[in-house]
Amino acid sequence: MCTLVLLRRPAHDWPLIIAANRDEMVDRPALPPARHWPDRSEIVAGLDRLAGGSWLGLNDWGVAAAVLNRQGSLGPAAGRRSRGELVLEALDHADAVAAATALAHLDPAAYRSFNLIVADNRDAFWLRHAGTGRIEVHPLGDGLSLIAAGELDDPANRRLARARRRFAAAPPPDPEAGEWTAWQDILGDDRGADALRFRTARGYGTRSSALLALPAARHHGRPPGFRYAQWLPEAAPWQDVWPGRPAAC
Repeated sequence: MCTLVLLRRPAHDWPLIIAANRDEMVDRPALPPARHWPDRSEIVAGLDRLAGGSWLGLNDWGVAAAVLNRQGSLGPAAGRRSRGELVLEALDHADAVAAATALAHLDPAAYRSFNLIVADNRDAFWLRHAGTGRIEVHPLGDGLSLIAAGELDDPANRRLARARRRFAAAPPPDPEAGEWTAWQDILGDDRGADALRFRTARGYGTRSSALLALPAARHHGRPPGFRYAQWLPEAAPWQDVWPGRPAAC
């Protein structure tokens, strides 16, 4: 199950920090975040080479989006669209409010269930599609929020509860100082049954980790922070992504 952590601090110089681990089949081909889409040159995101979409990304207007499968819905299904398209569609918008409003009106029957997070430096939303009924839109509050394959801040999820304690105790990233270490260490820790990074015997595990940081609107022109590390199928160290160079497709 993928895991996403959001820290919202409206008055801070960096009002939004996102930490993410992507869990997927090891043999599903993917590329690290870059400008992979010539018709969407404003988007920097990871590329799922199987379906052409993404799991997490950021656009030039400062909107971030990430999609997570819900429990029991791993992989594609006949007659359903790829959920990776949702990240690209969210990042077509110039702010989180517009993105959440537009995606809430999608046909839920076209997709398997998902949790979609859309955020900028002012607003953040959880779009919940549980497989029945409409797509629900829930604003996210200030402070820490965690989500995986179930509900937001699910108290029954021991793995999330442990992660919350660790993130709450660790100093948040300081992009201005180039300091990301504490949260990088939590995302990359593979010790213990509840660790956020793992690999199973059936070829499923944590493919990559990412950290995003959005500057406050008053710091117009300051670039966001975007860090990425690959764990599987081969490990690659943490590196800066943003602003990135146009990538060949």
